[in-house]
Parts: sequence; C-alpha cells; structure tokens
Amino acid sequence: MALHKYLLVILVFLSVFWGCQDKEKARALDLREQQILAREKGFAVKEADYQSLLRMRDSLLTTPDTTVIIQRWPDDIAGLWSSKSVCRESNCSEYVIGDQRSNTWEFVSDSTGLYTRVINNNQVVRVFAARYDSTRIQLHYMSDSSASKNIELTVELGRDNNKNLIKGMQTTGIDKSCTAKFSIELTRLTNR
Repeated sequence: MALHKYLLVILVFLSVFWGCQDKEKARALDLREQQILAREKGFAVKEADYQSLLRMRDSLLTTPDTTVIIQRWPDDIAGLWSSKSVCRESNCSEYVIGDQRSNTWEFVSDSTGLYTRVINNNQVVRVFAARYDSTRIQLHYMSDSSASKNIELTVELGRDNNKNLIKGMQTTGIDKSCTAKFSIELTRLTNR
C-alpha cells in the first residue's frame, strides 16, 4: 500500500510539473507570436513606403503627356447659358418622352480644371466635371455613394457656326437599370 501511495504522489508531482511546463511553453509561444506580428506590421509599413517611393520615381521618369489640357474656357463659352432639355428616349419611370426642363448653365474654370454648374432658382443643383478639346465639350456627373439613387450623367455638346448656340445630348442613367436621353440646347444669356 505504501508503494501505491508513493507512486500516486510521484504521478501527481509529474503531472503538475508537466502542466506547469506546458503553461510556460504556451506563454513563450504567445510572446513569440506577438513579436512576429509586430515585425510583420513594421515590414508592411516599410513596404508601403517603398511602393510609394517607386511610384514617385516612376512618375518623375516618365515623359509628360503631349496632349494639351485646356484649363480655361474660351471667352465665347465661359459664362452663363440658358438651357432647354427635352426627353427623347426613356425606359425610366422618372422621365417621360417629351418632358422639358429649363435651367441656367454656367461654364467656369479654376486651377483644378473645367466645370459646368447647373443652376435652378438661383441654387447650384449639379456640377459637371468638363473636358474641352476645341471641337466638343464633354461633361460628366456621378452622384455620391450617400445618395438614395445612383445617378450618372454624361453630356456631349458641340457648336455650329452660331456662337450663341450650343447643342448636344445628355444621357442619364439611374441605378444602372434604366436610361433616358435628352436633347440639350444652350443659348447664350446676354447679361453676363
């Protein structure tokens, strides 16, 4: 019986001893894992800096684009225009063929580029980003992600010989599920 007690005491002692060693190993592994994660984060920051420096170097080494970007509207376009738009095609419930709308459009520019403001009742309701290449005007607008409907507008305008008239088409897309097309006619406002 004494031998049984002696073996039982040894067994309990060894299990406690191995249990303590397992806890120490687990703590050591956790510490090592935390150190590895800290190193990985440090390397990720260095990698991001490196990639940023590569992009900067590449942008400095590339030759500048030879296309001319006009950052100012010509005098015969800049300023206020009266617009009349008529819906010509539509599969959207919001627009019916024949719908007419009138607004004031203002062609403006600043150091960041060309823009066209759509004004209704003395309030700016929309600002188009613009491109102009001396033969045509391209306008683009997209609602932001917080809007209840995803609206994208593209406008293509051109000029005939009449300096006081600009004509074109506007395509309106709503939630990428329907499209409406409007003819646009802009007439120069005399009191600029």
